[in-house]
Amino acid sequence: MQANDVRVLKSAALPTLVVGAFAVAVSLLTAGGKGALGAAIGVLLVAVFFSVSVVAVSYAAKVSPQVMAMAAMGSYLVKVVVIMVMLATFGDTTAWNSKAFAWSVVVCTIVWTGFEVRAFIKTKILYVDPEATVPGKGD
Repeated sequence: MQANDVRVLKSAALPTLVVGAFAVAVSLLTAGGKGALGAAIGVLLVAVFFSVSVVAVSYAAKVSPQVMAMAAMGSYLVKVVVIMVMLATFGDTTAWNSKAFAWSVVVCTIVWTGFEVRAFIKTKILYVDPEATVPGKGD
């Protein structure tokens, strides 16, 4: 994993975990223990899904831009399928509060995405090699 990718991961993960802890606390106060459990599972789900995506895309970027794009799309597809399976499996569960789970997933996803975008904007990544030479132009 490159240093830029680690920086992006930290920049998104830390605020998400802070907001997630707040979501768990609010859910505990409003919906009790089941609300806190639902919110905690939602925060964990977002953190794991987005972290795996960043790591997969980072390692794929070492191979080629095409593989990186396939890794990004593939990780997105896997996330959608896993979410669908989870919703089908745990849709009627009474083990945790579904509203607390859903709200924590939505809020944490927005926070993660926003801070990930912020980190990418602040990261100075060259997209042109400044020392590249044009073949046949002397040197």
